[in-house]
Amino acid sequence: MLVALADRLAIVDLTSGELEPLAEFPHRRAGMRANDGAVDPAGRFWIGTMCDDERPDLAALYRYDPDGSLTTVLEGISLSNGLGWSADEQRMYYVDSPTLRIDVLDYDNATGAVENRRPFATIEAGVGVPDGLVLDDEGGVWVALYGGAQVRRYDPDGALDAVLAVPADNVTACWFGGAGGRRLFVTTARSPQPLGGCLFVTEPGFTGRPARAFGRGA
Repeated sequence: MLVALADRLAIVDLTSGELEPLAEFPHRRAGMRANDGAVDPAGRFWIGTMCDDERPDLAALYRYDPDGSLTTVLEGISLSNGLGWSADEQRMYYVDSPTLRIDVLDYDNATGAVENRRPFATIEAGVGVPDGLVLDDEGGVWVALYGGAQVRRYDPDGALDAVLAVPADNVTACWFGGAGGRRLFVTTARSPQPLGGCLFVTEPGFTGRPARAFGRGA
């Protein structure tokens, strides 16, 4: 299994527990770690970083290719989070949490290059911080709101069109799975609510693709 540790990527043998280091992150200072990551349609692993004390503008977004190369894609990031790609493989969606935005970038599936980063949807202050995200089969973007006890769906034009209440404040990520991709799995971190830190599952009326395997395309 490919895992992101605080300072590097590695392969873990789930049978023996042995760890094979792959690549080290070129952190700009001590006290930084990896955060959210996802595999793109071509099988590349994208992973962002953050400072443990959440100091801004020192983190980055990286792309790890199956050939073993680690590329710095974006710099000046504060708290790297959700990643997702459109079904036509032409757009990548990305969250740097303190911006309170979901951004979209033009994406080249053949090379992994991105450009023209721009806002897709803005989260109003006071309703939580955008965290992990996933796209459904109709092009809608689902985003977890940390501190907001909800998952939101934005339509392909960036308009809010659904809110899923979660019985725990700190919602961290969401992803589709199950038969036909009909189930949405929602993760949370610990919070004052009794169910804080639990994994939830629902059928929201939309379908989506399961997570991709590293090194293999769609």
